[in-house]
Amino acid sequence: MKKITLEEHMTHPLNRAITEEYGKRNASTSFGYPGFHEPLKPKKIPEGLVNERLKDMDDHGIDIQVLSNEYPGVQGILDPREAVEKARIINDDMAELIKDYPTRFKLFATLPLQDPKAAVVEFKRAVKDLGCVGALINGHTNGEFLDEDKFRIVWECSIELGVPIYLHAFDPIPGEDKVYKGHRHLMGPTWSWNTDTATHVMRIISGGVFEELPEAKLIIGHMGEFLPYMLGRIDEGYMQTGGAKIWKIPKEPSYYYKKNVYITTSGLYHPETLVCAVSALTDGHILFSVDYPLADMAVSIAQVERTPISAEDKEKIFYKNAEKLLKL
Repeated sequence: MKKITLEEHMTHPLNRAITEEYGKRNASTSFGYPGFHEPLKPKKIPEGLVNERLKDMDDHGIDIQVLSNEYPGVQGILDPREAVEKARIINDDMAELIKDYPTRFKLFATLPLQDPKAAVVEFKRAVKDLGCVGALINGHTNGEFLDEDKFRIVWECSIELGVPIYLHAFDPIPGEDKVYKGHRHLMGPTWSWNTDTATHVMRIISGGVFEELPEAKLIIGHMGEFLPYMLGRIDEGYMQTGGAKIWKIPKEPSYYYKKNVYITTSGLYHPETLVCAVSALTDGHILFSVDYPLADMAVSIAQVERTPISAEDKEKIFYKNAEKLLKL
């Protein structure tokens, strides 16, 4: 069966310096957790690395990877001018890396949200000139979140371009991670990335982004960051805290989650998790991903294949939903 994956990472060389600088500014980060990210040489991807990645894809029947620059990306930069400059370099270099493989690789753009107006300019350039199929944002940008009014123009741009925004996980805001004191192993993919991303999504929903912009599309990974399994509880809380009288939305939060949010299977999950997601979400809103090279392709595929859902659902998850959403 054809397969398309959406949360697949590479590390631009600029990212290493950004990570080091971010780590110096913020002593408590999850960057110490062992990853398996390949370094890229500036301006050109090593041919051996392409062949290795393509071999892995061919060995496991993966037709297309949608690539993105690894976290923290430009979200880890303080200076807006530096973020704008480096976002442009990263997008140009990543597009150059995959230009000879148009049927195998696609790209999510990097956006310098430190300057929303510049981010819109770069978003349009990345999609129209470089062929990006959306944008990937690594969590908060210096403590600012996508529900804030200043970012409405970025959402509007995504609608104009007809592409989604992928919200990837990132560390908690520095200084707001005391709950992990003495339990740093809970930082990163174990727990904090999921809870922080889920909270970010709930800010977007409760902040009225999807009510104001009903055509906006948001993708999140890791089987929906807990949220598909909490929708009933969240709706209950919505009513208990005043509903439409207090919140910025007239409908229950689950309405917007099911309508505007798409989730991927990135990471390694048990089949019962996918069964729950299929039951909870709107048809067409679950897409396959591996989280390569952090997660194992064979295991990721096997988890979907052995899930007790219909062959039609598996087809949609493995590739049909991605083809439709990204217009592939």
